Amino acid sequence: MFSKTKIVPVIFGLLALSLVPQFALAHGMSEADKLAIIEGGNLRYMWLGATHMLSGYDHLLFVFGIIFFLTSFRDIAKYVTAFTVGHSVTLIYATFNGIQLNYFLIDAVIGLSVIYIAFANIDGFRKYLGVNPPNMMMMIIGLGLIHGFGLSTRLQELPLSEDELLLNIISFNVGIELGQITALAAMLVLIAAWRKRDSFRPFSLAANYGLVAAGALLFLMQMHGYSHTSNPEEFAVAAKPTKGVISSAIAKPSTLTPEPSRQDTFSIRIPPRGEKEFKLLMAEGTSMEYAWQTDGGELFYDLHGEPQGDQTGYFETFKKDTSKADQGVVSAPFAGTHGWYWKSNSSSPVMIELTVKGAYQQVDGSKATPVADAKPSTRKKRDSID
Repeated sequence: MFSKTKIVPVIFGLLALSLVPQFALAHGMSEADKLAIIEGGNLRYMWLGATHMLSGYDHLLFVFGIIFFLTSFRDIAKYVTAFTVGHSVTLIYATFNGIQLNYFLIDAVIGLSVIYIAFANIDGFRKYLGVNPPNMMMMIIGLGLIHGFGLSTRLQELPLSEDELLLNIISFNVGIELGQITALAAMLVLIAAWRKRDSFRPFSLAANYGLVAAGALLFLMQMHGYSHTSNPEEFAVAAKPTKGVISSAIAKPSTLTPEPSRQDTFSIRIPPRGEKEFKLLMAEGTSMEYAWQTDGGELFYDLHGEPQGDQTGYFETFKKDTSKADQGVVSAPFAGTHGWYWKSNSSSPVMIELTVKGAYQQVDGSKATPVADAKPSTRKKRDSID
C-alpha cells in the first residue's frame, strides 16, 4: 500500500496528464499568428516556432517520455539529439518541397509515438509481449521524422516567402529547438529533484501509464476528426467567416449606381507559394454569378467583400475553403469591392480561369485592391457561365 505522501504525487501526475488531450486540438496556428508572421520577419518565424513547441503537448509528451529514466547527461543529449535530427529533416524537406499530409493522420501517429515511448519505459515489450524491444535509437529517429511532418503541416499554414523560403523554414526550426530546450530544461529540473524522493518510483509508473492513456486518447481524437471530415485539408484554415465591426463611418447608404450586366473571363496567375487578390466593384443589392477553376493545383480561397470607404479594415467572408474549383452567386450586402483572396502552397505557379457575369465594375490595379496578372478576355453577352 502507498502512504499518503506517495499517493499525492501519483494523483497529481495523473490529473496533469488527464488535462493534456483537452488542449491537443488547439495545437495549430491561429489567425493572429498568421497576421503576425506577415507583418514580421524571420525573427517572428523563430518566435512562433518556440511558442508552437511549448504549446505542442503531443511533442512535449514524447520528449518527456524519452528522458524519464535517463540519468546521465550523455544519454539525454544522445537521444534528444536523435529526435531533433529526425524532426528537423522532415520539417525542412517537406516544407521546402511543399509536401502536405493529412494532419489528422499525422497527429494520430504522433499519439501512437507517445504510447510507444511510455510502453518502452515500463518494459512493456518484455513484460506483456514477451519480446525484446526494438532498438530505441532507431525508433526515436524514425518517430522524430514523423513529428517533423506534423510540424511542417503547421508551418505550411503560414504565408511563406518564395524568395526567403529556406530562411523562413530554418528560422522556424531554430525556434522549435529553442522551445524544446526550454521545455527540456524544466522537465530535467523537475525529474532530477523528484528522483531523490521515495515517491518518485510510484509516480514514474503512474506517469508512464498515464502517458499510454494520453497517447491513446490523442490517437482516438485525431482519428475521430479524420473520419468525420470529407475534405480534411480544409481544416488548415479557419472554417468560420471572419467579420470585423462596422463603424458608423461606413454605415451609410450606397452611393454606387448599379452597372449594366456584363460578362468577362480572366486568367490569373498565382506564383509559387504566393497569394493574390482579385476584386470587382458592386453596388448594394446587385448580384454576380461566377465560376473558376485551376489548372490542377489546389488553392485556399476566401471569397469576401469590403465596404466602400471603410477605414477600419472590416471585411465580410462569404465562403472559405480549399479546392481546385468553385462556382456560385455573390449578392452584395453593401456597396464596395467583392472578390477573392487565393493562397497557394504549391512549389509551382497555379493558373486560374475565372468567369464572372453580373452587374459589376472592374477594379483597376490600385493600391487597395490590386488585380495584378488579371487580363480580361473579349467581353461577351451570354445567358449563363460556361
